[in-house]
Amino acid sequence: MGKSRTLPDYPRGLTFEDVWAALIEDREERKKYAREWNEWFEKDAREWRERHAETERQMKETDKKIGKLGDRFGEMIEHMVMPALVEKFRELGFVFTDASPRRIIDDEKNNILTEVDIILENDDKVMIIEVKSKLSSDDVTDHIKRMEIVRTRARRRNDSRIFLGAVAGMVVDKSIKKFALRKGFYVIEPSGEEFFITVPEGEYSPREW
Repeated sequence: MGKSRTLPDYPRGLTFEDVWAALIEDREERKKYAREWNEWFEKDAREWRERHAETERQMKETDKKIGKLGDRFGEMIEHMVMPALVEKFRELGFVFTDASPRRIIDDEKNNILTEVDIILENDDKVMIIEVKSKLSSDDVTDHIKRMEIVRTRARRRNDSRIFLGAVAGMVVDKSIKKFALRKGFYVIEPSGEEFFITVPEGEYSPREW
């Protein structure tokens, strides 16, 4: 014979109708809880969507303002900074005959490879300059990659000129300046109402690409 099945030990006096009623009540409570939870979730989701939409609107508005500011910054570089840079580098022995702002570097298929804030060049040398409001170590590292891209593209076009790099910042911490000089970059920073170019020399030297 099979094993006998042990039935739950319900409290004495509890009828089937009592158990069924309890189950119905529990089910209704669960339905009520589910409705309340769904209402809360839908309300919270709706509020989140509204907040998200407002955040996106604000971000788009900010992007527009930044874009306009970037255009003005580019114009300032073109009309104010570049002529002074040409003169400052002339004092260091560089005679650049051409200066270009915001140049896009692409390949033969017109795929954008990188962008350059300022290019100063002549028949022998090219100075690639990255401009930042506050220079960081990541900016310096990124500029090394940019120099490699520009040099590779030039080599493919049989451009044998010497490529040099410089980084400029309205704010340049001493540690970042030392890091940039160690990487062989010229460092451009404000000095009074003008700006000053620090040459990587001594234990460092200008890197050529």
